[in-house]
Amino acid sequence: MPKQELTPVTTNKKAYHDFFIEETFEAGIALVGTEVKSLREGKANLKDSYALVKRGEVFILGCHISPYSHGNIMNTDPERTRKLLLHKSEIKRLTGLLAQKGFTLIPLKIYFKGGRVKMELGIAKGKKLYDVRETVKEKEAKREMDRAKRDREKS
Repeated sequence: MPKQELTPVTTNKKAYHDFFIEETFEAGIALVGTEVKSLREGKANLKDSYALVKRGEVFILGCHISPYSHGNIMNTDPERTRKLLLHKSEIKRLTGLLAQKGFTLIPLKIYFKGGRVKMELGIAKGKKLYDVRETVKEKEAKREMDRAKRDREKS
């Protein structure tokens, strides 16, 4: 079976900064036509969005998909609650993981996979301020090592 090409629309860069991502899931999104066209233009924002499990269904809240530029009266509310499409077994697993203290469900990225819109969700645990500082220190140290290695190779 040929590997399907992933076309990224948007990523939630802040998620990796503010959270420890424990596990990821892939879900479909129930959208209307103009929202899909807007996503093809790359107009989406996941910054302050999160997902909830309610009555055995998963919903995404706060995900901003801008109205389609060539749309008409059929454009929908940019921040409406959208249903995520997951298997029942995945929803049960999510519910079990979210029942643990401190875990939340956040969207990591939206992309096209084989012509369909998919969202990658992450089970996340919030970082404390000292964790964020530690991550920044590690990134800076790695950057310095890479820079020193590159400079050594040049000379």
